[in-house]
Amino acid sequence: MTHTIKTPKWIFRRHTADFDKLCVVAESIKKYTNSSISNKDKDSIQRKLREQGLYSERNPKMPLDSIDHKIRDLAFYMFGYRARVNEEKKFLFSPLGNLFLNNLDDKPKLTKIFFSMLWGMQFEHPESPTDRKFSIYPFRLIFKLLNNNKLKKRLFTHEIVYVLFFVESMEAEEEYLSIVDRILDLRCKSDQEIADIFEKDQHVLVNALYEWDYYSSKILSSAGIVTRNEGKVICKLKHGTSTFRTLKKNYFEINTDLMELYHELNNNYSPFDTPMDRSESTRLRFDIDKEIYAFFPSELLEHIGESSQNVHNIEELLALPKLINQYSNNTDGEECYLFEDVLTDGFNMFYNVEAQKIGGAGNTDVECLFIRATDNKKFAVDAKSTKSKLTSINAGRLAAHRKKIGGEYTIVVPPRYVPAVKHDIVESQTVILLASTFSEYLYNCINSNIREIDYTPFDKIITENLGKDISKQVSELTFKQFAA
Repeated sequence: MTHTIKTPKWIFRRHTADFDKLCVVAESIKKYTNSSISNKDKDSIQRKLREQGLYSERNPKMPLDSIDHKIRDLAFYMFGYRARVNEEKKFLFSPLGNLFLNNLDDKPKLTKIFFSMLWGMQFEHPESPTDRKFSIYPFRLIFKLLNNNKLKKRLFTHEIVYVLFFVESMEAEEEYLSIVDRILDLRCKSDQEIADIFEKDQHVLVNALYEWDYYSSKILSSAGIVTRNEGKVICKLKHGTSTFRTLKKNYFEINTDLMELYHELNNNYSPFDTPMDRSESTRLRFDIDKEIYAFFPSELLEHIGESSQNVHNIEELLALPKLINQYSNNTDGEECYLFEDVLTDGFNMFYNVEAQKIGGAGNTDVECLFIRATDNKKFAVDAKSTKSKLTSINAGRLAAHRKKIGGEYTIVVPPRYVPAVKHDIVESQTVILLASTFSEYLYNCINSNIREIDYTPFDKIITENLGKDISKQVSELTFKQFAA
């Protein structure tokens, strides 16, 4: 088995090799900068880390390259994502990222949480320049191979670098078995034959070697996910004009404490699943990326001893964007009603809102009562299910529905809409709130263990922005409350 390697490959980050340092940076963002990752805030984090003896920079001017790379590493490893809010750079931790930060003093729990983060990582990835032709969950494949008896439940560096880094997709068992055969074929070769193969295509393979053996595998090892076993030198590969990287016969085995969790994740979130398409034409890429980072396997909670009465709610809320996308297609004429059910559940998450599904001709979809200390306020929620983008809103009809229940305003919740829809609600008592933005706020409340989710900030945003899309303001509220 010899073949010519071409340049498209998986691209892993190669700036941080120590899991503990990654944890420190995550904690610092949460603790010191109120989620902001502006240049000023990054400089502040660097200085605090240096004071604690956790950061060394030989350049007295302390350039921001190092801390910026670490923040990007956090995003790559699924701790959360970077975004701009009112032109400010912010970092919002993912649901698993928040869970991680809540358990920083418990390494076994962190190992399982990080393992789950990697299970949700996909290519194409928001923080990797990996070519768009790749559509695969890389770590699901790696972990599955590390449980393969034919491979003696281990993988060598040269196997990962030469075979796995070039797997574009894996949609069926036959493709997986073919990968196993290729690894077994490579395993039969002598060290000299392996050296010959790598030296032939070293201009590509040396980058894969550097990313995996010098960085990613060390993070996995220091996180307790794999055992890294050092082997003898096979060869040295030229990296640039004067630098060489050493290919060793290192091999990796998965932590046996992860086996039970591995089998549950493997059964319920298959390595053969198709990752989300970031070029989907009907959705903004930012909304797709938020859904990628929303990966939260409820199976994990039992394994870290955090089962609670909120588990069911967490699972449902984290699934909300997917349910909305599914129900918005309205393929059988009934899914619009499921859409209404999901939104009713969502508004009932607020401790001071009572939401009841009404529906039917001439009625609003969901009637809501905002319970306040002095007087209560009614409002209407209209669920817009559509196969494509929402193209129009009948503000007059919504006003009639609102008047029927004595409501003060209407919240229209679509999965997506065309820009012209905004003109339909100008100078009306109606606002638009994208479903993905709404669900993101709710699951951040749940993951932050907020049992009394207050509707008051929503009401304030709505009353100050009637006749507009309030998605941006709600997203800013999410960052303000949960990215700190």
